[in-house]
Amino acid sequence: MKAQAAAHAAAHAESRTETRTETRTEAQTEARTESQTEARTESRTEYRTEARTDGPAAVRIAGHAKPQPERGLDRDAWKVGETWLSSRFFLGTGRFPSPAVMQQALRASGAEVITFAVRRVNLEQPEDDSILQHLPEEKLIYLPNTSGAGNADEAVRIARLARAAGLGSWIKVEISADPRTLLPDPLETLKATDRLAAEGFTVLPYISDDPVLCRRLAEAGAAAVMPGGAPIGTGLGILNPYNLGLIAEESPVPVIVDAGLGSAKDAALAMELGASAVLANTPVARAADPVAMAEAMALAIRAGRLARLAGRIPALPYASASSTEAGALYPRQADRSGAWRQ
Repeated sequence: MKAQAAAHAAAHAESRTETRTETRTEAQTEARTESQTEARTESRTEYRTEARTDGPAAVRIAGHAKPQPERGLDRDAWKVGETWLSSRFFLGTGRFPSPAVMQQALRASGAEVITFAVRRVNLEQPEDDSILQHLPEEKLIYLPNTSGAGNADEAVRIARLARAAGLGSWIKVEISADPRTLLPDPLETLKATDRLAAEGFTVLPYISDDPVLCRRLAEAGAAAVMPGGAPIGTGLGILNPYNLGLIAEESPVPVIVDAGLGSAKDAALAMELGASAVLANTPVARAADPVAMAEAMALAIRAGRLARLAGRIPALPYASASSTEAGALYPRQADRSGAWRQ
């Protein structure tokens, strides 16, 4: 009986020891998890309150975790007028299924500049506007546009109203010459750009993919030019990559490809052609999942930019083997006719 009691006591003691060990292990695991979570939270919080210091105009972006440095892009800031930017994605605010979806898409895009039609904004009470009141708390740059203007006089009047209402001095000049295609009027756009630049606006004119017109707009004072890849809202993609490449090569101001894009691949191509940035609205807002498409476009823009910086290989008319014939058992060589000979 004594032996049985001793064995029972020993088993009971061993059970208590195992229980205490398991409890300590669980407590340590929970403590480590809480510590890691707090560390990540503090890291994100620090980044939210950290201002850019690599340009004269500081830009503070909240709500985004600090991205991992990427080779070639870790300090790829750029300038429009006198303002430094880090994102190369401009996002339009129209045609989203709801304000909540627009908010989520804007956060997913990482955009610092948003555009909207002045005619859709309540200029008497901008703070209560159906668009502006739903924007996130991040510091954003407003790019109101003159959509609906039919000539330079109307565009200038709209720009002045936007600035007087407190929407800033950036303006996207958008003057349609044809209601069916919504293609921009080159002559009226040039006139409006010249007048608004003289009045101190940061002018970003939307125009067709005409290299000569882009040069004239820069000479008139445009802070950037915004050639379209295709007519607005068509989703046809970049119809004339040759012209866009020429514009990017020759333009003395940033080139922001605007209009006609359909998906992320078009954004990547625009950046590979040498564009400084991309503006998109319809391909994001009308996608089956606008938030996912906003993220996809942002990633494509970064990928296209990095590919441009890396430098693509030249296009060749014939194959070029990636491995040499050194050490080959049966070396072969093609003559100019394409026939193989040993």
